[in-house]
Amino acid sequence: MTLTERDKKHLWHPLTQHKTHPETIAVKKAKGVFLYDEHDKEYIDGISSWYTCVYGHCNDYILEKVQQQMRTLDQVVFSGFTHEPAVKLSEELIKILPYNQQKLFFSDNGSTATEIAIKMALQYHFNQGEKKNILVAFEEGFHGDTFGAMSVSGLSVYNGPFEDFFITVKRIPVPNGENNDEILNQLKKLTGENKVAGFIFEPLVQGAAAMKTHDAEGLDKLIQFCSENNIITIADEVMTGFGKTGKYFATDYLSHKPDIMCFSKALTAGLVPMAITSCSQKIYDAFYSDEMSKGLFHGHTYTANPIACTAALAGLELLQSDEIQENINHIVKLHQEFNKKIKSHPKIASTRQCGTIYAIDLNVSIQRYGKFRDKLFNHFIENGVFLRPLGRTIYISAPYIITEKQMFKIYQAIDSAIQKIV
Repeated sequence: MTLTERDKKHLWHPLTQHKTHPETIAVKKAKGVFLYDEHDKEYIDGISSWYTCVYGHCNDYILEKVQQQMRTLDQVVFSGFTHEPAVKLSEELIKILPYNQQKLFFSDNGSTATEIAIKMALQYHFNQGEKKNILVAFEEGFHGDTFGAMSVSGLSVYNGPFEDFFITVKRIPVPNGENNDEILNQLKKLTGENKVAGFIFEPLVQGAAAMKTHDAEGLDKLIQFCSENNIITIADEVMTGFGKTGKYFATDYLSHKPDIMCFSKALTAGLVPMAITSCSQKIYDAFYSDEMSKGLFHGHTYTANPIACTAALAGLELLQSDEIQENINHIVKLHQEFNKKIKSHPKIASTRQCGTIYAIDLNVSIQRYGKFRDKLFNHFIENGVFLRPLGRTIYISAPYIITEKQMFKIYQAIDSAIQKIV
């Protein structure tokens, strides 16, 4: 019996309707940019396994560091204890975070990172005797699958059955450079009754919205307004963080910095789960009190796991290395060259790029999870490339170690899909 057949007995996969999509691809190993299935076929991982393995799978440098840590300290509760990997990670991460970020709170994944950020924003005002219970978020934003994270997400395909249970959220469109003043005015109107606690956003690129991009200057104005009116700003960098936009963080493109930031995915280079919610001293000070009830009562069993912290530390070293930075710049240029060749194709509606992220909207109208999307996915798999189209959008977010030849194979697979399927 194959691994795929055994899988069907007991496993329930994420974002899957098993009646219409009963098949899975069994991956038995991975190395560098490649995934290998149970029949030894190789696939270039064109999306870094959901934006995580940005330094390649089973990176030898990261593995060596983690193996050393596993022999010393595997796990200890982080309430009342601390350890070298967590302390060292805080020191190194703070060095490259925006200047106002001072404190780190650990958790397990992107959803919990945003969940904690939402709780920080709401309790920040509560601790000061203010009742502010409204959050502002962008239309089509996505911030995770736990309840607070779902509440601020704007994709009903994920949230439909649960919307009656959400916290209060008001939505605004993303600024596109032409509507910046209009969006700022919408935000001002929403804050008229002084009930808005915070504004959460994916900076510059909305991943689950099919890599929808927006204007940095427009976002900057929204953050500035919030800062001037004591509205807590939350940058969800779970997808965009650690080099994908061409800089360490998407917020590096902004003049005004958020109060709170959320990280996961590439944080630990895809090796083990972990997340961080960082915040400014201002946020932390609102919880610093002689009253126990004003503390942030949130915790996870594997908070600041030493092995995960070690993986993150190794990843930070690689991110800041000359080699990886040169690779990132090269990927940016490769996307730009490919875009020049393909953007005017009649079967393409639009293209966009932000750093190493590149996306194409096909000139068709299809469902997010429909048969046409499945044809695209299967075409890529047949051609030895793992890409995961979102409706009519094909996007690339490949590992930073990818070679020019390997990237060209991805481009060729996209080009042939446009010629044969669209």
